[in-house]
Amino acid sequence: MEDYFGVSRSFRPNPTIFVLKLSSMEKESTYIENKIPVPSEFEDVFSYFYSAKNTGETPIHKTLFPTYQTILVFCFGEKASLTTKKQTTITIEKCLVLGPIRQPIEYVLPASSEILVANFKGDAFYRFFGLSLISDTIPVHPDDLVDENCFTLLWHSLKDRISAEEKVASILDFSRPYLKNRELGYESISNFDEENLNPIKAIADKTNQSERNVQLNFKKYLGFSAKEINRYRRFIKALELLNETTETSKKADWIAIVETCGYYDQSQLIHDFKHYLGLSPTKFLKFQEEICIPRMNQAE
Repeated sequence: MEDYFGVSRSFRPNPTIFVLKLSSMEKESTYIENKIPVPSEFEDVFSYFYSAKNTGETPIHKTLFPTYQTILVFCFGEKASLTTKKQTTITIEKCLVLGPIRQPIEYVLPASSEILVANFKGDAFYRFFGLSLISDTIPVHPDDLVDENCFTLLWHSLKDRISAEEKVASILDFSRPYLKNRELGYESISNFDEENLNPIKAIADKTNQSERNVQLNFKKYLGFSAKEINRYRRFIKALELLNETTETSKKADWIAIVETCGYYDQSQLIHDFKHYLGLSPTKFLKFQEEICIPRMNQAE
């Protein structure tokens, strides 16, 4: 897990990080996790795969940090469950699609449960399914997005594979025939890296498109708006600065963070903490060691 903050200067959100939040009665040794890289052939499709298994006797409670990526989750053994911010609980029986992840989601990994998570990168979900999920993080079964029960069949073939690496290799082989070529409309979005410019207006001027068309492309390929991702990037930058100041002085310089990140005032920053983490800044600092924030790598 990443234990530091970072900020992205592009519109390609960082890979999803599953965040461990163990109670004092749980033992970290019962939680086995593995981050599995993908070969170069798929580096613009999946950021990486994440596997986790509970080998203990008690359920492990976890939090999924918002990353604005869409994920495909396979569950093996006992059924895992997740609870959204609206207190809707979903059971993961075999597989489901979730995203884009806009707000934190609590989930439970019971004893003898294992999950394998595919993290879609950029427009990869659109290239695979021909659409992007734009609903408010409502989980769906991937077979509901295609004309056949291919993911259920895939799950049955995966459950007999022993290692996570073997499962990932099978998923990659399965993916090849379904991926469509990238559309030109996405290139202008993915290559934009001017932090101080209005992305919609700048991209529209550069590509001779209307601003409305650029806005629609964000929704089409990524499932969220430029306004949403700008807000998220600003918050990640605020977390980076907060980490830097608390590491050196042990005291947060909230005024500097507000001014540097472009917040109107401290109350707007507090609102973003509650929106993305479900915590006030004070509570975040108190529980900071229990929360791992995903690094936003400029090379992604």
